[in-house]
Amino acid sequence: MTYREKAMNNFLEGYNCAQAIMVAFCEELGLDKDTAAMMACSFGGGMGRLREVCGAVSGMFLVAGIKKGYSDPKDKEAKKKHYELVQLLAKEFKDIHGSIVCRELLGLNIKGADDPTPEDRTAEYYKKRPCKEIIGDAAEIAERILFLKN
Repeated sequence: MTYREKAMNNFLEGYNCAQAIMVAFCEELGLDKDTAAMMACSFGGGMGRLREVCGAVSGMFLVAGIKKGYSDPKDKEAKKKHYELVQLLAKEFKDIHGSIVCRELLGLNIKGADDPTPEDRTAEYYKKRPCKEIIGDAAEIAERILFLKN
């Protein structure tokens, strides 16, 4: 199964967008499924349903940090290199979807936080949300940039 398929299936199982990405890559990152899901749980709904940065994008960034991140706060070159990587991931995503902002991707006309209550995952929910395909695209971008390039 591809990372795209894994991530999309994770979303259909009920994981939020960020979790769907993190859980898809957890084995390759040396994380167990529960830890990966908990690390990403705050980023669903554009960060806790604030409808800001898309959870799938946040998931890509989390994977990037674990796979190619830095830990020395004084290493400016490593920080610069990592921020370049994050910006590349965002650009690749924007090239496909036009934005990395959840409310824009969903076509919501709200400003600020959405109701914090998650919607029930029904067939109707999945019909009206582009999230499954967005998650698949984010997983493909992460795979190509973080795992296939050296």
